[in-house]
Amino acid sequence: MVAFLIPLFILTTNYYVSPYGNDNNNGQSPDSAFATLQHAADVVVAGDTVFVLNGEYVGFDLRTPGSASLPIVFKALGDSVIINQENNTTPDGINIEDADWIVIDGFQVQGISRAGIRVAVSQHVTIKNNRCSNNGRWGIFTAFADYAIIENNECSYSQDEHGIYFSNSADHPIIRNNICHHNNANGIHMNGDESMGGDGLITDARVESNIIYENGAGGGSGINCDGVAESVIFNNLLYMNHSSGISLYKIDASAGSYHNLIFNNTIINADDARWCLNINTESTGDTVYNNIFYNFHPWRGSISIDPSSTPDFFSDYNIVVNRMSNDGGNSVLSLSEWQGLGYDLHSQLADPLDSIFIDWQNGDFHLCDGSQAIDTGTDQVAGVVLYDLDSVPRPQGIGFDIGAYEYYPVSVPENSYHNQGYKTIFRIGEFIVFEGLQPDDKIRIFDISGRRQFEFRVVREKKYRWLVKNLSAGIYFYEIVSPDRRIRTTGKLIILK
Repeated sequence: MVAFLIPLFILTTNYYVSPYGNDNNNGQSPDSAFATLQHAADVVVAGDTVFVLNGEYVGFDLRTPGSASLPIVFKALGDSVIINQENNTTPDGINIEDADWIVIDGFQVQGISRAGIRVAVSQHVTIKNNRCSNNGRWGIFTAFADYAIIENNECSYSQDEHGIYFSNSADHPIIRNNICHHNNANGIHMNGDESMGGDGLITDARVESNIIYENGAGGGSGINCDGVAESVIFNNLLYMNHSSGISLYKIDASAGSYHNLIFNNTIINADDARWCLNINTESTGDTVYNNIFYNFHPWRGSISIDPSSTPDFFSDYNIVVNRMSNDGGNSVLSLSEWQGLGYDLHSQLADPLDSIFIDWQNGDFHLCDGSQAIDTGTDQVAGVVLYDLDSVPRPQGIGFDIGAYEYYPVSVPENSYHNQGYKTIFRIGEFIVFEGLQPDDKIRIFDISGRRQFEFRVVREKKYRWLVKNLSAGIYFYEIVSPDRRIRTTGKLIILK
């Protein structure tokens, strides 16, 4: 018998949407673009990509699934693709419902009455590189959305509730590299919601490398966990939030937030805030290592746990203030009294913040020279914490550092490549470091033939570290473009191995 292999060709289509388009067009080029996102959502099938040109749009409702090998992608082609009117089906900007394997990439969603982006009863949905601001309840909301990836988004000024809300008995989310600020309630909220069906728990969550600040004027936490179990929360920076830092508890869920790993977070609470770490209502078996817990409140402090949550609770190698509680915050213990209970035996009282961080008053929480956090953590985090908030590999010194950032001196670069005005580009170890940047600058990397290889959007001020460990040696070119495109900085990089 002779077996014949018949190649399988799957036809996929790229569509375009433009404010100057027409829904009677075929949509398959910028010149024949559709006019509305909803029309594109109505025609796509698995494997299709919708590119959206700069302009202002009504949102869309998508209920067609992709697949693991053929996701449906909606991608903003420009840097100013704005959705400022809710879709015609739900009171949200973008609504993904009963549709698996979807990617939403690069939109600005603002001024929507409910959620900027909503995902419901949909698995394997990726929400990335979006900016959701001034929306009525949430920036990004999910319900029953297993395996969601929520990354590199900015969610700010949600008027009633949260920046990011992951809800309803869903498992395996990845929530990373987001910036959540000035939301009325939580920066990031996760809720098992037993009353909504399912097992009432969120398990195997990975919450890492988020920057969360100035949230909680209306209550809540920087990272809020109601029934979050067997999850990891690490490398997050929370500062000047006005309620709790990280909270592990049970209200709506079927059980407390149990068996979680809280590693290498930096939490600096405002003077009107609650506890940096708050654990209660049978949230047992949580492990807390290598965190900085500093609180400006006059009597609330670093860690509060209630008696129902102390079984199998481990906490050590943290930097704390001299205020802890083992009765849910009703009374305060000194660190030495807390250590008498067997907790935080290797932890330290915090030095003045100016001696820990480079410039904490201006939001720079990198470790300064001589910081007490350098090399004083435990390597028991090694299986989880492989890098820091800047993607610097850990550890760099003789031991793990404490907090979200690993100390990595940059005063003497190995190779200085370029200096143009306020921008400096140099090589340190396995990184190319771009300094003097501004928010929303774009960095583009091209190979010697002029093909674009990488593109990054700067979401933090001043600095971007590009890991080149796995990059081939050779000549590359870079371009840094300001948000208004008026300033372009270009140059050449020679990568030696």
